[in-house]
Parts: sequence; C-alpha cells; structure tokens
Amino acid sequence: MKILVVGGGGREHAMVRALARSHQSPELLCAPGNAGIAADAECLPEVNAGNVEAIVAAARERAVDLVAVGPEAPLVAGVVDALEEAGIAAFGPSGAAAELEGSKAFAKRVMAEAGVPTASHVLLRNREEALEHIASASYPAVLKADGLAAGKGVIICPSEAEAREAIEVFFGERRFGDTTVVLEEFLEGEELSLLALCDGENVVPLAPAQDYKRIFDGDEGPNTGGMGSYSPAIDCEPGMIDEIVDKVHQPVLTEMARRGTPFHGVLYAGLMVSPHDIKVLEFNVRFGDPETQAVLPRLRSDLVNLCLAAREPGGLAGVEPDWSADWAVTLVLASAGYPESSSKGDVIHGLDAAAELAEVTHAGTAERDGEIVTAGGRVLNVTALGRTAAIARDRASDAAGRISFDGVQIRTDIAARAVEAAGKNLAPEMANGHREL
Repeated sequence: MKILVVGGGGREHAMVRALARSHQSPELLCAPGNAGIAADAECLPEVNAGNVEAIVAAARERAVDLVAVGPEAPLVAGVVDALEEAGIAAFGPSGAAAELEGSKAFAKRVMAEAGVPTASHVLLRNREEALEHIASASYPAVLKADGLAAGKGVIICPSEAEAREAIEVFFGERRFGDTTVVLEEFLEGEELSLLALCDGENVVPLAPAQDYKRIFDGDEGPNTGGMGSYSPAIDCEPGMIDEIVDKVHQPVLTEMARRGTPFHGVLYAGLMVSPHDIKVLEFNVRFGDPETQAVLPRLRSDLVNLCLAAREPGGLAGVEPDWSADWAVTLVLASAGYPESSSKGDVIHGLDAAAELAEVTHAGTAERDGEIVTAGGRVLNVTALGRTAAIARDRASDAAGRISFDGVQIRTDIAARAVEAAGKNLAPEMANGHREL
C-alpha cells in the first residue's frame, strides 16, 4: 500500500510515524513534508498542501492508494471531494462537512440544531455592530475569528477596553483576513481535547488529551497553535468519554447526516470541563496539533485500518482501538518571536541526543548545507512515554534539554497538574483513557 500524507508539520510527522507502524508496511509519501519527515517518508516539497489541484495531481502521478490529510485548510477547500472524484481514496471530511471548523458560526448553528452544549454567542459582521454589542457584553468575553486562523484567532478580553482593542485587530488590521467575528461567553474550567474517528454513522473516541494554547508557563501570554500536550487527561473522569460522545460527537454526526453532509474522518472536540457541566469550545475536523503527537504514540491498533474503516459508511461499527497504558507528554520547542513572528535559519543542535530519550517530530524545520535549521514558529515536538505522568514528563524534559537553537521557547509546566494530582492520589494509573479504580 502507498499512502500520501498531506502537510508538513509535527502532526503530519506523528501521522507518518503511526502509519509506518502498520502491519501492512505501507510506502509513505508526504507533501510537502519537512526536514525531519524526510527520514521517515519520501517528501514532495514541490507540492503545496494548500493547493487542491497539486495534491490531486501528485496522488494520481504517484498512484497512491490512500491520501491522509493533516491540515484544516485543504479539507475546508474540498481536497477530499476532489480526490474522491478522481478515484483516489481519501481520509477526511468533505468540504461541506469541514465547515464545522471552517466557520465557527456554522458550527454554532449545527450545535444548536443538535442540542449540543456550548457557550452563548452573537455574530458580529462589522466594526459598528461589534462596538454596539461589546458595550453591553459581560466580561471577561471571548472574540473569535469566524474563519480559519491557524489556532490563533481567539482573543480573551477581560474588559470592554480590551474588547475594543480586539475589534480593531479583527476589523481594522484584519489580522485574520476578511472575517466576521463571534462574540462568545467566557467559560471557566479545564480544557480537554477529545478526538474521535467517524464513519458518517459511528463515533470511535480516541484517547483524551489536554492541550496548552498560551505561549508562557501558567497559561500566560497570547494564544499559539499549541505549546504542549499530554495524554491521557486527568480531567477525564470515569465514564466521561462515553458521556461526551453521547452529548457532543454523536448528535453532531446525526445532524450532519440529516443535512446530507455525513462526516467522515476525525472530529476533534475542544471542551471546557467544569464541576457542573461540559461545553464545546470549538470543533476541528482533523487530527489536532499537538494532541496528535501525544495520542498516536499510545495507539496500538493499526492506524491504516482505522483510516480505511472511517471512509466507509458504518465501517467503524464495533471498533475499539487498543491503547498503551503509558502516559505521553509532548513538549513544543518554538522559535524566537513566536507567536507574533518566527525566527528562521537558526541551526538546531542535539537532535540525535534527544532522540535517544524520546520521539522527536519536526514541525518547522529545513535542511541547509547539511544542517537542520528552524523554518517556522513551532519548530519541534518532543514526546516521551512513561508508566507514570512524572516519568513521561521528566523524560520529555530531559530530551528537550538536549536540543538547542537561538531563542528557543519552551513551556516548563506541561502535564504538571497530572504529576501533582498523581502525587495526591487523585489520578490513579489510567489505560485506554479511563482510570483504573
């Protein structure tokens, strides 16, 4: 089997590694890939992951059996539709189904129809409308770009003054393009990510994970695409996975089918968990980043078979993936200036030494004169496994400490809560995402 992975970041590197573990020993290609992925798959650097026609042409030319799409932009642009029309099997949702991520307003409408709990909101279409609504809003409040924003289009506003500044970012600077804006109720609690495979009818949850969006320790600073993750998540109580699937994923799947746009692929629910309820923050329609880097190393089932089954209506019926009981902790190494900007061309040292302790996946790297250099905001992911959260966290930290490049940024508190909870005997060892009591 020949499989083409679309994308060139840490998520795609983790996908390549997981697909390579299949008993089918697939031949792997990646478009465009990166300097690290090149060690595990044939990269097609000339293929732009955002160019639907180029992806279809490459898949046809290389006679691939399956295309697995990583990023959201080509999914929203309809790459799966184009591939299927060309007779090429693809893993991911149709363009119409991908609107669950492509438009937050669309996702809110679907959730309202499906009865899925989420924050109250209002859609702001222009600056004048926005200024009128923020004058009477409750604070803190959340402003979100309606369209795709690479995980950075969310601004939390403690007061009306900050909301006015944010309005200028959206409608004045147009930092996130020509987009409407969702003004949303601020939710308190702990964030939880639950990814699930979907076949248009059935939902198969993957292991839960927790993501860290802010750039600095203690959840300070601006939002990023994600600075770390760990799995399983301590906030996922026994039975909570089934509850989330019943209240969130399955109703959305049913509603999408009712609309004539059945959802196939990965439906990622970003959730806010409080002592009183669980509400949806957002949907993604693909493997999350960096959650994938923490979740897939724990997967013991064949990812190729799971992807193929998700393509078929009802293909996932009765499927229960097998998971390692180990914890996984993923640290993100970002470049100087991120997330506002990124430093490129800085030489990276210590990759081989780090790989002796943990799995190192490349997110924004390039090769220059025989050296690996930075080529993006989030540069590397370091994922370590361990029998306990503390062991996995220490291994990840030790491995990341062996890597250096100018201006490297790394959070030091990833999974700290999991370690602390285990020390208080509040988080017994977990397997398959559930606590063993």
